[in-house]
Amino acid sequence: MLPLPALAAPRRPAPGLRRLAIRHAATGARFAGSWHDGRTADPAAMAELSEVLADTRTGAVLPFDPAAIEVLWEVARRAGLAGDITILSGYRTPQTNYAVHGAGDSQHLRAGAVDVMLAPERLPGFAEQAILLGRGGVGIYTARNFVHVDSGPVRRWGDVPGELASLPVAGGKPRSRLDLTFDPLASMAEAWGKTRIK
Repeated sequence: MLPLPALAAPRRPAPGLRRLAIRHAATGARFAGSWHDGRTADPAAMAELSEVLADTRTGAVLPFDPAAIEVLWEVARRAGLAGDITILSGYRTPQTNYAVHGAGDSQHLRAGAVDVMLAPERLPGFAEQAILLGRGGVGIYTARNFVHVDSGPVRRWGDVPGELASLPVAGGKPRSRLDLTFDPLASMAEAWGKTRIK
């Protein structure tokens, strides 16, 4: 009796490289390339991304949370964004966060959030995909043309479309509308501008 050939275990397809292209609106700093091999984030790419997403007021760098980059990458992929993704804000020092009237527990303080600037026609699709992903926080600022995504607890706020506002949120009830008495984007630009004058 001849031995049967060993059955080969089915092979999983090799995970693909995850590529990202971002440009920081305030500094012009750019990253374009692979940041993840499909299994784990590349440490050198994450260090470069942390530099690009540094605090715009002071230039301070904090290692960026790979989970936040994962959220950004996945939402951009699902929304069909191609080319550079424009970032308005990444990491913020406590002083910068205070200057722009950021939340005291902002995910920007731990390098776990990005504010993504979008053309008005692309914003609804990006915001919808961010909410449907169901990971981290999503803040929608339609009048200012940006969406905040982060790797913190699942929550949403801002100009959430009615049909998406009823989706369940882990950890509590979402804030349905953000009532701002200041313009955080203008404050951020002003704070950043003051550092460039010196």
